[in-house]
This record gives sequence, structure tokens and C-alpha cells, in this order.
Amino acid sequence: MRLHGYIPSSVTWRVRIALALKGVEVETLLHDLPQDGPRNLGHVSLNPQGLMPILELPEGGSLTQSLAIVEWLEEMWPSPPLLPPEPAQRARMRAFTLAIACETQPLHAAGVLARLRAAGLTEGQVQGWARHAISEGLEACEGLLADSPGPFCFGARVSLADVFLVPQLYAARRFGVQLAFPRLLSAEAASMTLPAFRDTMPETPDAA
Repeated sequence: MRLHGYIPSSVTWRVRIALALKGVEVETLLHDLPQDGPRNLGHVSLNPQGLMPILELPEGGSLTQSLAIVEWLEEMWPSPPLLPPEPAQRARMRAFTLAIACETQPLHAAGVLARLRAAGLTEGQVQGWARHAISEGLEACEGLLADSPGPFCFGARVSLADVFLVPQLYAARRFGVQLAFPRLLSAEAASMTLPAFRDTMPETPDAA
């Protein structure tokens, strides 16, 4: 299998974490992010959206969208599990993950910020937009974990939620967001003790 992604990219990092947790080896090809947004027209044959990450499958074809890729990995390599067996807890975990994947990260995605610049916003206004979107999303995520025991997002085991949270906190720091979210930060600290998180950071593009 071959994984295409961007440097630096919190979205690509999600997939790399999941691959490492599952012990799945892939060829990783990391590309520079285009200046005008995340669409890469050279890869529309693999993803008509022109977006990454893209996971090329050995039997042909490809998978796109980080959440879909990670859920596919969970189905193909169920151990160690990233989702709990209880339906209600699985739903809560997915809700947390979607709060990041659908309602936080897209608001500060490179394509959105490029459109804001093209519309005439100053760089300061663009960065302010990104910080506000991230802060608002993380505040909601902090609340979603209020009653969840640690040390990870949903208890004693690393899960899908951690795979999405840690890269989002990485993105938050890139934009200079003030991180006053103790529950999220404690889950991040637990996750970063694991090689699957440490060894796949965007600063280590050659890691497996």
C-alpha cells in the first residue's frame, strides 16, 4: 500500500498514527502543500477532490478521507481495537471524532484560508479566524470528555478519539492557540508516550 499526504498535515498524521498502532507497513509519499490550497490536480486520478491523504490499495483503487481510511483499517486489522465494543460508547467516540474531523479542522483547512486571503482578508484576520475556529472546536471537545475517565480520551486504552485529537492539538499550536483545555492535554500526554504517536509526527516524515 502507498499513502500520499502533505507536510505538515494534521489530517495525514491521523492516518499515520492509525497505521502505526495497527502495525501496518505502507510506503509513505509526503508532498509539499500547494500555496493556493490543498487541491493537488496531479492526483485527481486517485481522488477526484484532489485532496490528501490518499491510500492506494494493492489490489487497485484508493481510499480517501482520513476517517474513512482509519475506519477501514479498523475493519481490516481489528487488533488492537480503536473502537470499544459497547454501541453507546462507540457512538460517543465517533461524535467526538466528528467534532474534530467535520466541525473544527475544516474551518482552518488550507483551502478555506486561501479563499479568505483571496477575498481580501489580511493575514492577521486569516490567522485570527483559524485560532477562533480551533479554540471553539476544542472547547466543545473538552466538554465532551468532561465525564470520561483517563488517561486517554475514553479511558485506559488509546482509541479513535486520540488518533484525531492529538493531530488537532498539533495544528492548534501551529496557529498559536492558547490551550486551556486540561482534559484534552492530559489525553494528549498519555498518547505521546506511545511510539505510534511520537514516531509519526510531521517533523519525522521518514518514520514508518
